[in-house]
Amino acid sequence: MNPVLHDLSLVDVAIAALLIVVNGAISIALSLGLGRQLALAAVRTVVQLLLVGYVLGWVFSVDRWYVVLALMVLMTIIAGFAGAARGAHTYAGQRVDSLVSIWISAWLIAAVGLFAVMRIHPWYEPQYAIPILGMILGNTLTGVALAIERMTEELTARRDRVEMALALGATRWEAARGPARQAARAGMIPTLNQMAVVGVVSLPGMMTGQVLAGQSPLQAVRYQIVIMFLIAASSALGTVGAILLTYRRLFSADHIFLAARLVERTARR
Repeated sequence: MNPVLHDLSLVDVAIAALLIVVNGAISIALSLGLGRQLALAAVRTVVQLLLVGYVLGWVFSVDRWYVVLALMVLMTIIAGFAGAARGAHTYAGQRVDSLVSIWISAWLIAAVGLFAVMRIHPWYEPQYAIPILGMILGNTLTGVALAIERMTEELTARRDRVEMALALGATRWEAARGPARQAARAGMIPTLNQMAVVGVVSLPGMMTGQVLAGQSPLQAVRYQIVIMFLIAASSALGTVGAILLTYRRLFSADHIFLAARLVERTARR
């Protein structure tokens, strides 16, 4: 027997939305002052997802490669800008570095998944291309954002040691290697943690969706395994790419640490 999920009405959605009251009650009980932020987050969730639903519905009906490609480009640009929004310190060109590292890594790995592994034909089938790239972008964004944040914070905190190493004859990479390693670890750990508990503690969204749609659990698991490995590869590539681009921005070719380029985010105009 295969149960069929009924279409959710606005009343059903409203009942689920009432659960946000739990968050509000906790905020009030602990005097967290998050009531306004919770309300804003709830409204944004509804508006953004409804907008995405209408846009995807239109994209699916049009079914043209250039429309799918344009939406994928837009998703990537938004992810790139979001990846540069973290951290107490920033530098000129951070958004470009974030966008480049996310774009190259996510699109390369998504291409491998669509063309070599899943063999989607045509490649621009929106029900496959858009969700797969979206999952890869979301996780790559997290890795890149954490890597850039940790790299800039480590260089700021270790400025004296970095400059001393350079003064004693170390190359720019030797001086930056410690912060770079910490940044790489910070960017890759979230994906590694997710892989460690997938299927045991949590059931990923793609697998859950396929099972709810009536797909064989074993087939859904195979797809989820593929997605997890695509995400891990893209996150690692994006993290390393972001670190190297940040490194090139903050160290000159003649082995000088350009600390003046690092500014506090609140001070930036």
